[in-house]
Amino acid sequence: MTEPLLAHYREMYRIRVLENEILRLRKIEEVVGSVHLCNGQEAIYVGAAAGLDLSRDAVFPTYRGHGWALALGATMHSILAELLGRSTGTNGGRGGSAYFSTPDTAMYGENSIVGAGAPIAAGAALAATFDGSGRVAVAAFGDGALNQGAVHEAMNFAAVQQLPIIFLVENNHYSEMTPIVDMVKNPVLFKRAAAYGITGARIDGNDPIVMRDAVSKATEHARAGKGPVLLEAMTHRIVGHYIGDAQQYRPAGEIDDIESDEPLARASRTLLQESGVTQTELDALVADVNDEVRAASLAALADPVADPTTVLEHLYA
Repeated sequence: MTEPLLAHYREMYRIRVLENEILRLRKIEEVVGSVHLCNGQEAIYVGAAAGLDLSRDAVFPTYRGHGWALALGATMHSILAELLGRSTGTNGGRGGSAYFSTPDTAMYGENSIVGAGAPIAAGAALAATFDGSGRVAVAAFGDGALNQGAVHEAMNFAAVQQLPIIFLVENNHYSEMTPIVDMVKNPVLFKRAAAYGITGARIDGNDPIVMRDAVSKATEHARAGKGPVLLEAMTHRIVGHYIGDAQQYRPAGEIDDIESDEPLARASRTLLQESGVTQTELDALVADVNDEVRAASLAALADPVADPTTVLEHLYA
């Protein structure tokens, strides 16, 4: 298990340092607008990406999507350039944090309307039943989004039509700033799958190997024409809902309690204690990735700002 876990650790750490650099750039107002970080949820993206066929599958994430983009193959430079409003960004500096997409790497766009990606993903899954691509669509959203009408309608439609789609719930225990246990009668969310007559499971979202295996199994199920799958990936975010969130709703000591089990801490502990990886090897990996994000940030900051006279180009209505 050493090699895949070490590779997953590297990708998770890449996401973590990218998010930390985005936080730094937002604090000095090089990045503007609302930004939602995914610190603590990296194993979901890395593991899920490893379980998909990125040559044909499609992911429709929520607005917390930087980690998805990087895990699916977008470069640090292109992501940072987009958030910085540079012409070299994934969408030419037009999408920013909340609306960027990287369709060349299987990520078909964030959506700032909670749960709105689910019916769009259902559309992609429906198209797959006609175009012969064998594509599986992934609709990824938070626990609170399951209470949105559009998500219910998408899941019901997908179930009736036996669409090749995975509904992936990133359950970080908070619906924005309200605990999910205060939002629903039954907080074991995967059990809702039974009401739609589809397959569902709750999995460890802090373990990239578990995520990879669960998503791989779900794609096989969906690609074989057996219908949708609802996966509830249990995790925690160790940052605020958005940059600037004071997190006053968290109980005292909660972050300290969960940091020992967050994906990077757990993976590094396993690598050091059970897999024969040395601290020197991990330190070298960390240094290499830190250099990568510094270089990407400096390059993106040096890129030309998007030309405002072209703002009406590349629009579809």
